[in-house]
Amino acid sequence: MTATVTPATEPRAPAAPAPAGTRHHHACPLCEAMCGLVIEADGPRVTSIRGDPDDPFSRGHICPKAVALTDLHTDPDRIRRPMKRQGATWMEIGWDEALDLAASGLRAAQRAGGSDAVATFAGNPTVHSLGAMLYYPDFVRSLRTKNRYSATSVDQLPHHVAAATMFGHPLLIPIPDIDRTRHLLMFGANPHASNGSLMTAPDVVKRLKAIQQRGGKVVVVDPRRTETAQHADTHHFIAPGADAFLLLALLNVVFAESLARDSRAGALADGGEQLRALVAPWTPERVSPATGIAPGTIRAIARDFARAETAACYGRVGVSMQEFGGLACWLITALNLVTGRVDEPGGVMFTKPAIDPVAGRGMYSSAKIGRWKSRVRGLPEFMGELPVATLADEIETPGPGQVRALVTHAGNPVLSTPNGARLERALAKLDFMVSIDFYLNETTRHAHLILPPVSQLERDHYDITFHALAVRNTARYSPPLFAPAKGAMPDWRILSALTERMQAGGGWAGFKARWRTRIMRRLSPRGLVDRALKAGPYGAKASGNGDGLTLVKLERAKSGVDLGALVPMLPARLKTANGRIALVPEAVVADLPRLEARLAAFAAPRNGTMSGTLSLIGRRELRSNNSWMHNSERLVRGRRMCTLYMHPSDASARGLADGARARVSSRVGEVECEVEVSETMMPGVVCLPHGWGHHRPGTGQSVARAHAGVSINDLTDEQRVDALCGTAGFSGTEVRVSAVTA
Repeated sequence: MTATVTPATEPRAPAAPAPAGTRHHHACPLCEAMCGLVIEADGPRVTSIRGDPDDPFSRGHICPKAVALTDLHTDPDRIRRPMKRQGATWMEIGWDEALDLAASGLRAAQRAGGSDAVATFAGNPTVHSLGAMLYYPDFVRSLRTKNRYSATSVDQLPHHVAAATMFGHPLLIPIPDIDRTRHLLMFGANPHASNGSLMTAPDVVKRLKAIQQRGGKVVVVDPRRTETAQHADTHHFIAPGADAFLLLALLNVVFAESLARDSRAGALADGGEQLRALVAPWTPERVSPATGIAPGTIRAIARDFARAETAACYGRVGVSMQEFGGLACWLITALNLVTGRVDEPGGVMFTKPAIDPVAGRGMYSSAKIGRWKSRVRGLPEFMGELPVATLADEIETPGPGQVRALVTHAGNPVLSTPNGARLERALAKLDFMVSIDFYLNETTRHAHLILPPVSQLERDHYDITFHALAVRNTARYSPPLFAPAKGAMPDWRILSALTERMQAGGGWAGFKARWRTRIMRRLSPRGLVDRALKAGPYGAKASGNGDGLTLVKLERAKSGVDLGALVPMLPARLKTANGRIALVPEAVVADLPRLEARLAAFAAPRNGTMSGTLSLIGRRELRSNNSWMHNSERLVRGRRMCTLYMHPSDASARGLADGARARVSSRVGEVECEVEVSETMMPGVVCLPHGWGHHRPGTGQSVARAHAGVSINDLTDEQRVDALCGTAGFSGTEVRVSAVTA
């Protein structure tokens, strides 16, 4: 279908311009690096965006995405007024009507099917929005549904599982002290492209080079010789999904060769002897066929890491987006612990952020796995959410609790979740769907109502999450550059208005909820940030003299403030019931027999012939940040990014050459794409980027549609999950590749 738009009767008001010649300091809200920017504007027009040399954290660094902020702000395809769909036609409506329609549609679904008949999905940009981070949780609570989903269960959920089960809170993730370490061992991470992830480190390339310049070493373990691996001291190919096998063997060597180190954190850990017994059978010889790494090399990796003066082991999406992500993330932290690297300078440490999300109790603070299960497949809840791999099941399967309505916030799960084509079909069956988003994309085109928030330059910003995951303690608040257009609404006002409409029930609980909503709305994000700063570890109470950090002081420091290097935080930072570290968490260790059962399958010889299957992995480009950045011409022009990387031997066996068209098929679907032959790939492994597939009809992103590419998630399998926590098992999807004949 082709979307058409009928405008509302009242004209759109332009955004209020910034004063002529404005020079504005802002933290980039597009990825985890939090780079400081200097933005110059002349009235309503941005004239330049460059790195802020006075930012104490990013020190003037900037990547191509930041310059595209102006493209997002001025994008003619961006939705600026609420839109209601009637068939294939969209019409603009007023805010009061739109909000009332949203609430009535959600209430109707819950009257018909109960509270769980409404599901929610929050996409990646949610965590980059101050307003959403503060107001989205209350909105979800107002729905009283257990069908909560987000991008967490397709990205980093296993890291949260390891943190929660070992340290007592999902956000107590140890961060590599990259600026002081002399040995960085990375599994499935490519910070040259991501700018760092669950390791907020602006200008991470320079930071990695600094390790080598001070005589240290960077080691990368990955099925692809990534951009990061190409600049590392050593790179080791590993079979996709085999990281847990290798980590068990590294621990085996550490114990067998008496390479373990005593440390303060180690003295707080329970289960050392149990861990020694668990890893004893996992010798390098036993795991070598499964990993593709020689026993001698495995021993060398373990010895170099354990003997280094300072060292940190770090894993990212290649570790967490697989069937054994929970085990692998636990084993990375266990390796750091037994070698004395946790809570030590140059190792992995905990942050002391000015606004501390670990301090309070929220909907994301639970350390328990599986407080409830999904209705259809019985997948476990964690952090108040169910795995999004089962969302289509919950929509399509009749019965009590069937999902009849959906609210999405800044998400595009049709392109970002496994078997997106199936979810796409499921969305068309919903009774009602509302999307808080400013794009008509592959997901929101199925909505009955779109509520668009303002652009990133029209709202204030403070990175609540990423200051808590940073390699250095800093703080930075950014006021909006432009005032919103008349009648436009920031996401926090949209969420607050929906929360108020959805709150129900009398008595004390209902009164408290409504009172909280009114107070939150009155304070606004700015007021809430001020309160949190004053109550935080650098605030007036903590300072002891009433002269602590406040929002006013932070605003005066336009480029942010440096709060110092990471410092030892244990045992005070622990949130476990007994105040100790669980080195061998019962819930995680119970998953080891599943790994054992798969050893033979991983060790089976790979078939390199044309009829043989290959393992599919994903990748990220520096100029791309998920699907929603593809409507900026400056980011998608030039070299084609959506190609299939193949090793020369795999391409040759299938009669494929560089630039040829290939058909890639899996259990769930198939795509056709251009081949890029590359020796950076491990034989038997192929690679597609994520976030593409903009060929779907009925979308409103003209630039993205002209650079459509194909979606890797038309191939990934929603049935492949990490049984421990339900994370989608993207890495290692089995595919067949063949030449496309004319």
